[in-house]
Amino acid sequence: MRSIDDLISGYRRFRTGAYAEQASLYRELGQGQDPNIMLIACADSRAEPSDIFDAAPGQLFVVRNVANLVPPYEPDGGLHGVSAALEYAVNVLKVGNIVVMGHGGCGGIAASLGGGGNPEIGEFVTPWVSLLESARERVAQSGSVNPQFALELEGIEVSLTNLMSFPFVARRVEAGDLSLHGAWFAIVHGELHWRNAKTGHFEVISAI
Repeated sequence: MRSIDDLISGYRRFRTGAYAEQASLYRELGQGQDPNIMLIACADSRAEPSDIFDAAPGQLFVVRNVANLVPPYEPDGGLHGVSAALEYAVNVLKVGNIVVMGHGGCGGIAASLGGGGNPEIGEFVTPWVSLLESARERVAQSGSVNPQFALELEGIEVSLTNLMSFPFVARRVEAGDLSLHGAWFAIVHGELHWRNAKTGHFEVISAI
């Protein structure tokens, strides 16, 4: 899609296609939502969660931002979009699972690796990806031959750690009512890697 006309045409196809086929579902969803999974993903246009997981409307509570980051708990009176969505998902929707999903070729990760030196990045992305500073240092010290991929995985770890800094998340995890997960999607191969909670390693999910 390259124009607003493309969007309008897409809407019309939706109304005569997917919506017409699922009209009863949309009427039901109009009464409220009850997803059990919150998915924190990157805003990258190539990694669409609903497509990757073949999810129907109402099944995923999705938050997307640059580099699929979760900031630490900071009750400082500032405006925190991710934190607000997280609070709503955990305290109101009572989701049972939160998945942080990164992906290959992430521009936010590349911006972090570049140290914010690219003037095209701007005034908002640079401080946002500074959440990855400690992870970037670990990757640099590791001598990884593929620092982009290494930091994409480390970034997921950062977000999982930051999730536990929220008291309402920690309480539900410790009570056994909430589980945290990590995933990474290879755009080129359409391949999903899932984080093993016991080992911390990412393992490829079989396609069949």
